[in-house]
Amino acid sequence: VQLQASGGGLVQPGGCLRLSCVASEVMYTMAWFRQAPGKEREFVATITPRGTFTAYGDSVKGRFTISRDFAKNTAYLHLNSLKPEDTAVYHCAAGYNSGTGRAQDYPYWGQGTLVTVSS
Repeated sequence: VQLQASGGGLVQPGGCLRLSCVASEVMYTMAWFRQAPGKEREFVATITPRGTFTAYGDSVKGRFTISRDFAKNTAYLHLNSLKPEDTAVYHCAAGYNSGTGRAQDYPYWGQGTLVTVSS
């Protein structure tokens, strides 16, 4: 499975972005993780193949939304009310699971896209 992430950039605090991840195959749970400089990788959000289940990391609940377009093999991460602490490289990942937040459950990873939140 190949994954291609895009949509990162520089945004001011309180702003929003939409990240996209296109997958070469569709029947996988897809997730987003992020890693800030000097910090461990952190679970952000996950969505099952048909979008029937989603889950979020505690630090983004209520601000980020994950969605997917099954026909386009694409998962999206909508980032709202961004804070400087959201600055990180965001990675999309895919795997056969029920929607977990554990990186080891996702064997397929795309390249990261950098999100920088700064005034």
